[in-house]
Amino acid sequence: MGNICRSPTAEAVFRQKAKEQGLSLEIDSAGTLGAHAKERPDHRSLKAGEARGFSFDGIRARKLTVADFEKFDLILAMDEDNLSNMNSIAPKALQYKNHLFLDFATELEEQQVPDPYYGGARGFDYVLDLVEAASDGLIAQIK
Repeated sequence: MGNICRSPTAEAVFRQKAKEQGLSLEIDSAGTLGAHAKERPDHRSLKAGEARGFSFDGIRARKLTVADFEKFDLILAMDEDNLSNMNSIAPKALQYKNHLFLDFATELEEQQVPDPYYGGARGFDYVLDLVEAASDGLIAQIK
């Protein structure tokens, strides 16, 4: 939603995993709300991600725009609320690009990445677990 926890974590993880697999992709994150525009990711996301070796360099919060639906092949949501918000922003002809990120983590039962913002450090580690699984699944599908 605000582009400071889950989505920048997903950007950092997917960017690194794609690079490790030799994929040249344009990867960006955005929120469906603009409340945190231009802010760096939440310090707890940074701490958890950097502890696993992921870089958040250059990642700043921004709001999803109509132009994103024209520019990117996939627009991935962390949960159903954000997917609904994305569908309300996207032109009808481009809504086919919208998916839940965990759709690519086929070995998991979870369908949504929970928002760790109001919880403790364990929530940020759990988000990383989910995002890593989805990133691996998406890379396998791309390859």
